[in-house]
Formats: sequence, structure tokens, C-alpha cells
Amino acid sequence: MSQVTRRELSPGVWLRAVHTDKFKSSYLSVTLLAPLDRETAGANALIPEVLRRGTAVHPDMEALSAALDELYGGAVEPVVRKRGETQCVGFVASFLDDAYAMEGEKILEPAAALLGELLLAPYTEDGVFSSDYTAGEKANLIDRIRAQINDKRTYATQRLAQEMCRFERFGVDRLGDEETVSVLTPELLWARYQELLRTAQVELYYCGSAHPDRVAGALKEALSRLPVNEDRIDPDCEVRVTAGPEPVLVEEAMDVTQGKLVLGFRTGGLTCWEEGFPALYLAAAVYGGTTLSKLFMNVREKLSLCYYASATLEKMKGLVLVSSGIEFGRYQTAKDEILAQLEAVKRGEIEDWELEGARRTLVGACMATLDDQGRQEEFWMGQAAAGLDYGPEVLAARLEAVTREQVAEAARRLELDTVYFLKGKEV
Repeated sequence: MSQVTRRELSPGVWLRAVHTDKFKSSYLSVTLLAPLDRETAGANALIPEVLRRGTAVHPDMEALSAALDELYGGAVEPVVRKRGETQCVGFVASFLDDAYAMEGEKILEPAAALLGELLLAPYTEDGVFSSDYTAGEKANLIDRIRAQINDKRTYATQRLAQEMCRFERFGVDRLGDEETVSVLTPELLWARYQELLRTAQVELYYCGSAHPDRVAGALKEALSRLPVNEDRIDPDCEVRVTAGPEPVLVEEAMDVTQGKLVLGFRTGGLTCWEEGFPALYLAAAVYGGTTLSKLFMNVREKLSLCYYASATLEKMKGLVLVSSGIEFGRYQTAKDEILAQLEAVKRGEIEDWELEGARRTLVGACMATLDDQGRQEEFWMGQAAAGLDYGPEVLAARLEAVTREQVAEAARRLELDTVYFLKGKEV
């Protein structure tokens, strides 16, 4: 049985500790939460990559690898995530749990110290980031930004979000854009790094056998050089309640063999903070979230109108995004049928097996989170960004209580806002 606690170590610096003896490894993460903004997103995404290249004590990757080897082959990776309209950048780390170390050796403290060193004691040249490290990671980040177009399914969904939320922070990509990244210098990146350390909410996470008090002590010591600021920025997310008067159609032509049709719906202000959220979560799953959903079973399997069709819910932003792959000439037929399946959910035309299949999938996913340290950290990171404090088991229990009528009621709040169609150049 695990025990989850949360405490504030200093103003705006929070620790979520999952005390459990279920795993042979300990999981640690440190994340800086900053408002998603086009001007700073690229720099924020670049910072953990440059930090991971070397520290004042371990000035290169080879020295860092040797330090990790001394900790029984631990691993530390930079991460850049987007939760609602918050950009989450930092490190996730995995180490052997103290309970499995030889002769009672302590691993938590040196592991926390190394994480703090990565964040707060970077390798510098002339008081700023190394020019070589900055240039190398800039090139890597620009490559990653450019490469996003290669996965057309993900690219189409990103483009829909950009167009649908062009005047909202949600439309900004988690990696930033090539234009703002390309002009970054070691000096500019260093200035942004200092600002981020000073203003971002800091979310610390631990999962392992160590007592939460000991974890708090280790991380407090590791982060003792973090600037103290009473006014760190709380995560926030604008929620637009209604769609525009008419759905906006955005078409783009590329040299592709399969069309990508993405539909963006507003949820009428229904988000993870509302009492009706579990019903919306289940409605999205019934509609297109599982292999038993209406989109999969009818639009894809029965009618063969799509190569794939699925719906995802953005719980903080209040969006449902439907992604599909179609033949170019079937745009109108596929779109009409995708919308017709939503109307069926709105009318409550949901078979028992559809409802229970979706429910079992979501409840199963909640409970499976408890058996995977990475997924647990992801879950609690999302909860931190949303300012929520309940665990996967509570969400599972709430899903169990949702009725068919509540699912239909939640679905009736969905309004089509934007349609994005990626077609071939000859169409």
C-alpha cells in the first residue's frame, strides 16, 4: 500500500512523495512549471538539454555517466511537457531503491544531490552557458521541431490546436518554434534560465521506500541554491466556454498519400475542475477513446471511411480533438459520419457493452498507473499543473459511478469549433 503526501518545502517549491515498497527503483523528478508563451517556449525547452550536457563538478557527458554508474547505473533524462497552458521542463531520474543497495548504502541523498547539481550548478564559460553545448543542443532542438512534420498524424493534430487556439497560449508548441530558437545565444539562454529559476513553480516528485521526511530533507539540501521567491507563478489555463458562431475550416496541401482530418470541439467549459469531468472523460472514451468506441467500431470498422479515427480529451483546456486518416475524396462523408456518431452519444444511444467497455478501459488505465513509476509521475505532474490533489484510485471510483445519462449530458456540451484537413497537392 502506498501513501501519497504533498508539502511545500519553500515558497512555490512543492514535493509530492509516494511512499511505497512496491518497486526496486526510486523515481525522482524536478520540474519547473512556466506559462506557455511563444517568446519563451523555445528557450525553456532548450534549457534542460543544455544543463544535461555537464555541470561545474561533472563538466561533460562522460563525467556525468561515471557519476550515474557510481549510483548503481542510475539514469537522468531531460523532459519537456505541456499540461494545459503550462510548459513543464526539467529532469526525471531513476535509481536503485535504498532497500536494495548493498550493506545499507544510501542512494537517495547522492541521487538528489546530483539532480540538484544538474539543475543549479551548470558548466559555464565566462559566466554563461558553454557556447559549444548551446550550439549543439540548439541544432538538436531545431531538428526535433522540424521533424514533427514527418509524423503527419501528430502534425495534423498540432496544426488543429494551433489554428483553433491561435489567440490562446494552448496554441504554442511545447518545443517552441524554429524562429525563436535560432536566435538564442548562450547569454540570452542564461538570462532566461535565471528568470525561470526565480519565477517558475517547482514541482518535486519522489516514489520509493524512503520516508517522506527524509526525502524532503535530501531535496531541500540538494536545492539549497534555488532562489527564494514569495511570488512564483502559479499554473493557469484559460478556458473558452463556447465555440465560434460557425466552425472554421483550415485546409493544407502537402505531398501525402493519405488525408488527415482533425475536428476540434469545445466542451462548454467542462474541464477537470468541474464535478461533471468523469462523465466527460467517459463520453470521450465512448465516442472515440477505445477500440470499442463508436468512431472505431462504426466509422473505421463497419463503414471503412477512415484508416483510423480516435478522440482525445484535453482535460484542462476543455477540448475534445478527433483525429482521423481518410482518402482525399471521402472528406465530406467521413466528416458527416464522425459528427453523426457524436450525435448518437448526445442522444444517449449507447449500448451497454459500449459504455462498460469504455469504463473498464479507463478504470483499468487508472489502476495500471499505480504499477508503473513513470506513469505515476506523469499523472501527478498533470495534477500539479491543474492544482488537483486526488489520485488515480479516486478518479477510478468516480468513473464507476457515471451513468449513461450523465455521459450523454456531457457529450451534449460539445460544440464543433475548428476543422483541419491535410490533403494531397493534386486534390
